[in-house]
This record gives sequence, C-alpha cells and structure tokens, in this order.
Amino acid sequence: MNYETRFVPEGDMDSADAAMQRRKRTIIIAAIAAGLALVALVIALKLMDAGADQPAGSDLSQTPAVTVVIPGRQPVDRVVNATGSLAARREMPVGVVGEGGMVLRVLVEPGDWVRAGQPLAVIERSVQTQEIRALAAQIDVARADARLAQAELDRAQALVSRGFISKADVDRKTATRDAARARVNVAEAQYREALARTGRLDIRAPAAGLVLTRSVEPGQVVGSGSGILFRMAKGGELEMLAEVSEGDLAGIAPGMSASVTPVGFGRSFTGRIWQVSPVVDPKTRLGTARILLSYDKALRPGGFASARIVSGTADAPLLPESAVLSDDKGSYVYVVNARNMVERRAVQIGQVSSEGIAISGGLSGNEKVVLTAGAFLNPGQKIRPNMKKAAG
Repeated sequence: MNYETRFVPEGDMDSADAAMQRRKRTIIIAAIAAGLALVALVIALKLMDAGADQPAGSDLSQTPAVTVVIPGRQPVDRVVNATGSLAARREMPVGVVGEGGMVLRVLVEPGDWVRAGQPLAVIERSVQTQEIRALAAQIDVARADARLAQAELDRAQALVSRGFISKADVDRKTATRDAARARVNVAEAQYREALARTGRLDIRAPAAGLVLTRSVEPGQVVGSGSGILFRMAKGGELEMLAEVSEGDLAGIAPGMSASVTPVGFGRSFTGRIWQVSPVVDPKTRLGTARILLSYDKALRPGGFASARIVSGTADAPLLPESAVLSDDKGSYVYVVNARNMVERRAVQIGQVSSEGIAISGGLSGNEKVVLTAGAFLNPGQKIRPNMKKAAG
C-alpha cells in the first residue's frame, strides 16, 4: 500500500495561521458592530416613543412652544344682527281738509311738538268772514219774522172767542208762526255750517305728535289737490324697520330687546320688537322686524341704522379671534392630540362679539385648542403645549 505524504514548509504554515486569525478578528468585529447598531436602533426608537409622551415642560429644544386652551362651554347670547331704516311708528300725513285758499302764516317747523287740533298753518278767510256776517244777519231777520208771526197769532187767538176772526185764520197764522221759527233754525244751521267750514280752512294737527316735514310756505295757494303739506309722527314714537334673514326671523318674537345704532352716531338706543313680519320677501328672502324706539334728536326718520337683537342664550365654546383661522375651505382651528401633534379641525362660526367668537359646531369644548401662532403651524407638526386658563 502506498501513502502520499504532503509536506508544508514551516514558513507557509505560519502565514496561513496569521490569515486565519485576521479573518476571525474581522468577523468578530463585524458582529460586534452589527450588535451595537441594533442596540442603537432600539434605543432610538424607545427615545422617540418616550419623546412623544414627554410633558409640555420637558426640554425639547427643537419643538416650538405653543399656547393652548381648553375652552369648555359657557352661556353665549344668541344675537341677530340686522340693518334697516328709521321711520315714524305711526306717520300722519296732513293736508287740506276744507276748501283751501292762500296761506297767510305757517306756525310750526320740523322738529316741533304739537297738540291735537293745534293750527299748523293759517289760511286767508276774508270772504268767509263776510259770509258769516251775512248769515248772522239772516238769523236776526228770521227771528224778527218769527216774533211778528207769534204776535199776530196771539192777537188772532184773542179775537177768535169774540167772533171777529175765524178758526181757519187762526190755523193759518199758526202755520205762519211755525214757518218763521223754522226759518230761524235754518238760518242758525247755515251760520254754524259757515263757521265750521271757516274753521276747517286752517291746517290743524290731527293728533299730538312731532312735526317731521313741512312743504308749504306763506303766500302759497292750497286746495284739496295740493297733496301733503306736513308729515307728523303720532306721539313722537319712532321705529326701526330691521331687515332680517329668513333663518333668523324664526328666532325672534315681539317683546325681545334690541340695540339700535344710527349711522354716524356713536351711541346706541335701546328698543323692543313690537311686530315681526308675517311674510318673507320672495326675492330678497328677508322679513321685517319693527323695533319701537323712544324719541331722541339723534333718531331721524329715513336714516339708516344697524340693530343687535338678543334672541336668547346657548352654551358654546368661546375662543379669541386669534384662535380661529380661515381659508378657501372655510373656518378652522388647530387642536392638539394625545401625541402633542396639531390637527386641523373645521368649525362653524356663531356669534362674534367683544368677548370672542362662539363656535356653533365642530368643537365640544374639551379639546386643546391652539390660541396663537396657528398660522405658522402645519397639520401633524409636534409642539410643546403651554396650557392657558380659559376665560369665563
């Protein structure tokens, strides 16, 4: 049997051992490096999770600090805003009642208060005065005829028993006396009629109130076709004809209070709704709420005004204007989730007042809402929330 014997020189054996040891060291180093990398990855993931759960006061230098608030819910007035014109509650146009004539004097100016029956303008009446005198004289003539007829009747009645006059003559004289008395009554009635017609020449106030306009001057000839010479507000009562949208009209009723602000006047006037229109304009979809106002010099009929009508209260979140943003998609706020990341939330805007903006939909009031810097945030961005106490 033959055996093949391999011979390896001593120097080559040393070189092979050295190479083998180098490979082993390389493998060990690579395994250690891979293990360290795996450990580092696990630690990083844990740190990221821990960072998401860190409180707002922790040191996160790369995360912006943002003020947030939990608004809750609080009573908010339901307010209807409207615009409209001012007018007299009961406007009285005043014109010529009698036959008219030339105006001698105008006794009032716009803004004057007058009582019922007070003359507003005096009409020239020289012809009517002479007619009254003539009628008064006719009364005297009729009365004289009546006295004469009575005297003749008395004499006839004294002679009838003595046979000097017949019963028929007495009846005729009685009829003459009665006709004379009737003529007296006719003359007196004509006289009173003339007085009444003359009294109607003057333009008088039909009721107590405030003179709004005057469109007559001395020397002007007026008659039944002259139109309206004065306009008055009965009792001086004014009102605002507030134009209210169809949706808001259902929420208001007579008796509700309202605040009216005339254009160009810095003060508001308190009134109350006394009538709500039973119909809605089919073109504008608006109805009219009539707001009763007491007289004030600043309230000018025909002027424009705005009204704030309080139609009740409701509980709703209330936010400052800085917290509510808007774009082409509508109004929205940023809320902070459990991971301290901001989320966009669409909301419906309710009443806007000096206290803030009432949110009628989209928020329950228990969310953390970003108060400021919302315009510089993006959905999904992490923040450090700084809690602020809600107002109210």
